[in-house]
Amino acid sequence: MAEVITMPRLSDTMEEGNLVEWHKKVGDEVETGELLAEIETDKATMDFDSPADGFLLHIAVEEGAVPIDSVIAVIGEEGEDWKAAMSEAGGSSDNGSAKEESTEQAEAAEKTQDSTPAPASNAPAKEDSRIKASPLAKSMAKEAGIDLTSLSGSGDNGRIIKKDVEAAMNQPAAAPAVAPTPAAPAAQPAPKAEPAAPAVVPFSFSTSGENHQDVPVTQMRKVIARRLGESKFTAPHFYLTVEIAMENAIKLRKQLNEIAPVKISFNDLVLKAAAVSLKQHPAINSSWLGDTIRVNGDVNIGVAVAVEDGLLVPVVRHADMKTLSQINTEVKEMAGRAKIKKLQPQEMQGNTFTISNLGMFGIEEFTAIINPPDACILAVGGIIDKAVVKDGEVVPGKRMKVTLSCDHRVVDGASGAKFLNTFKEILENPVRILV
Repeated sequence: MAEVITMPRLSDTMEEGNLVEWHKKVGDEVETGELLAEIETDKATMDFDSPADGFLLHIAVEEGAVPIDSVIAVIGEEGEDWKAAMSEAGGSSDNGSAKEESTEQAEAAEKTQDSTPAPASNAPAKEDSRIKASPLAKSMAKEAGIDLTSLSGSGDNGRIIKKDVEAAMNQPAAAPAVAPTPAAPAAQPAPKAEPAAPAVVPFSFSTSGENHQDVPVTQMRKVIARRLGESKFTAPHFYLTVEIAMENAIKLRKQLNEIAPVKISFNDLVLKAAAVSLKQHPAINSSWLGDTIRVNGDVNIGVAVAVEDGLLVPVVRHADMKTLSQINTEVKEMAGRAKIKKLQPQEMQGNTFTISNLGMFGIEEFTAIINPPDACILAVGGIIDKAVVKDGEVVPGKRMKVTLSCDHRVVDGASGAKFLNTFKEILENPVRILV
């Protein structure tokens, strides 16, 4: 019996997946564990391996968003009736919000093909003056300024898909033909040209009111909106800010980088100082579970990393037990994979505290929304030069502001203040990190 393949749940927060690319086409033989497709979850783009041996009999969704457990393909013996398999399994390739054709449309197209000659493979993908293209292909073509009517579709029934647009984008633009310039008579020198008056382009604007662009919401952005919306409007946030003298931290970092195997960053010092402080203030390292408050024994710190579509939070586990060099290497490696969406879901789970650092972007101070299931998040600003009073005199100083966002259901103001005082003391006397 053919096996109906449905959209898998690849992360704990995933509600739908985005089919990015199929690595097999209908009729190809596949083996269990062989790469079948790439699926974008709310956190990363992941490889989806075939769960069965056989032939790829049917692709229900070429590309686009598909809800969990909706049919995406059928694998079975060559020539097997995949429609009967889907009927037996009670499945349907009509995937609701999926931005693709339903099974009924595909079947109708197949019946039409049975009775009419197949269109030439190099013909533009049109049907009744309507361009047949996937939503992703249309979006990519619009951004690149490509006319879809000039493309040939390689998808089912001549449909234009992502790789067709990419191929057009990669084609070099034809150089404009340059007409030969006739030679001027040698006996007559060209007259001296008068300087041309600069052309003034008249100002014009559209009065249609359509000067905007609607950008489709990615899976990652949908989950960010949902989870942080729930956090902001469910958890009662309050904020505590302190200013930290960073002169000693700057000196220590310089000394460490003379002997360390990797270049220690200020973010590494902040992460380590937070980890040490959390061991002394376990209430900050807690989670709200409704009927109970979980006080976590392990210190697993999430590090917010900006990516193209939003934000990912890889987790440094047991951060209190790791050296600065180990923290630096781990954060750098995971941040690099986060930017290309190659982090695995388990690498972004289990956080007990989160740090968001915008200091490298010139931000002096900000507040952050708590990252569930944490009770707190630390927003770190940049180190700035400012005049400070020391021993009754105004002297130059290096200062950094941090703001702790707290869930008032778990953390009280005094608990948050004590944590920040410890954190401040450690960074102002950073040799304590090494003890």
